[in-house]
Amino acid sequence: MGARGRKLTAAVAVLATAGMCGLGAASAQAQTSLGGPAQPVVVIAAAGRVSAVEADVAALGGHVGRALPIISGFAASVPSDRVAELGAEPGVVSVSPDQKLTPMSIVPALGYDPTTDVGSLAQITKLTGAQAAWAAGDTGAGVDVALIDTGVTPVAGLAGKVLNGPDLSFDSPSAAMTSIDAYGHGTFMASLIGGRDANAHASAAGCTTCLNASGYSDTTTFVGVAPDARIVNVKVGAADGATDVSQVIAGIDWVVQHAHDPGVNIRVLNLSFGTQSAQTYLADPLAYAAEQAWRHGIVVVSAAGNDGTSALRLADPAYDPTILAVGAVDPSTMTVPSFAQHGTLLREVDVVAPAVHVLGLRVPGSFIDTLATNTGQLGRFQRGSGTSEATAVVSGLVALLAQRYPTATPDQLKALVNGTATPVTTVSGTGPLAELINDHYAGNGLINLTAGLATPLPSAASATQTATPAAGAGTLEAARGGVYVQDNGVNLTGEQDIFGHAFSAATMAGLEATASSWSAGTWNGSRWSGSAWSGSRWSTLVWTGTDWAGSRWSGSRWSGMTWDGSRWSGAGWSGSRWTGANWDGSRWSTYTWN
Repeated sequence: MGARGRKLTAAVAVLATAGMCGLGAASAQAQTSLGGPAQPVVVIAAAGRVSAVEADVAALGGHVGRALPIISGFAASVPSDRVAELGAEPGVVSVSPDQKLTPMSIVPALGYDPTTDVGSLAQITKLTGAQAAWAAGDTGAGVDVALIDTGVTPVAGLAGKVLNGPDLSFDSPSAAMTSIDAYGHGTFMASLIGGRDANAHASAAGCTTCLNASGYSDTTTFVGVAPDARIVNVKVGAADGATDVSQVIAGIDWVVQHAHDPGVNIRVLNLSFGTQSAQTYLADPLAYAAEQAWRHGIVVVSAAGNDGTSALRLADPAYDPTILAVGAVDPSTMTVPSFAQHGTLLREVDVVAPAVHVLGLRVPGSFIDTLATNTGQLGRFQRGSGTSEATAVVSGLVALLAQRYPTATPDQLKALVNGTATPVTTVSGTGPLAELINDHYAGNGLINLTAGLATPLPSAASATQTATPAAGAGTLEAARGGVYVQDNGVNLTGEQDIFGHAFSAATMAGLEATASSWSAGTWNGSRWSGSAWSGSRWSTLVWTGTDWAGSRWSGSRWSGMTWDGSRWSGAGWSGSRWTGANWDGSRWSTYTWN
């Protein structure tokens, strides 16, 4: 069984023990009616065969435990010398050992044990040094993190934490859908960056006396990496995940121009998104837009991508050497998982962060939530693995540093992050070759804010990057990398945006350099509809010079077709494997997230 199979089996076992409750260490040592020690197992049956397989367990002298309908199975105890026989019975898909003998949740409402689960935020924030930053008073207060994604639904843990920016997605004509995450990706990322339950104030403020005997804080509530940071929600992905590169570029440009509007302080931009661009970063318009955000004072944190077994370089825009590219590490083994892209020797990831079986907030009823193959749900949480999760974790950590160093440049913060990371050993052994491979896969290593807090901020002069600046004069078509939105089966291709307006990369690059591509709610000649603040008022903040109450998608055309829906046909969001539901690095139309 490969690594992925082992992880899936472990996840199934965890689900079983969370539900079994009464099947603990004592019952594991009991004798069955046919003799021999009982073996706790998780049994998965073929569709419609659960009852028959339960009867097989009884006939073999075993006992049926808690039903697990989400995996078409149940927990059981079976004589150890009859397990193989059970596995050979007709209708049995698999019999997996359930070796975790204590309930996984010490807080039943959470659905997991944050003091022992390597994917919990309690573990991740401890491992990466976020808790050390909290104790020092750095919680992300006063820092806004822009999230360009599929929207954010204000589920518990995010209520009051989100400021809705423009909705540039195909959902925007619907008032009920504006800024809301009907897909389930953006909310998950937002929760990792800055989620916080209402009763988590003490720990979130860095209360060192709130740590328990094991050193973990806030084990009864959900706390994101930067619990006092605010999320600025810029929605570009629709209910089915669909978005075009032109929408993402428009979102990045909006963030740049509104980063310091009254009451706003956007210091970090999270891009858990990527394409396999067919052009160099020097020409790519998406990479150029991200780089311009960086040059206007925003730390751009971008996912390396999840096509690690096939892609030779980082995803776009992470492959731009100026911005902060984030890869993945499995905290249970401290190695780089095979799905993570690691780039080339000329452009590796900058750092890695936990990215396997990460627990974030789910959106009940969303696209991901309702996938029949999604077995990663745990109460109000969802498990996910991918460079998207790692990117969100790093965005939260950078927000903590941005609070500590309010005048630091993006180059200075990147230098601090890279210079204090902990090396990761993916290949055992010593010598130049092993060192080369480890650096290649993990870049500078696991981001380590504990070391970062103890290290002086590099000077602006010493931190200044020297990579060749991007020019952005390439093509949208190459930037899409085979990822297309469709209208009635017709792909949006060529040098045009979703409204069918011609797109000149060179002209747009000139506007982006001066942060002027948006003008009174118009971008590339179109007025974009669906904003929650088209009346020029946004929550308690007054916005001037912006009007998003323009045309609707149905009034726009591409390739002679009138827009009325969205479907993907290629790869996109550098998101996650959802423990049985693959949906990241995605293939749209005929595939799911990778």
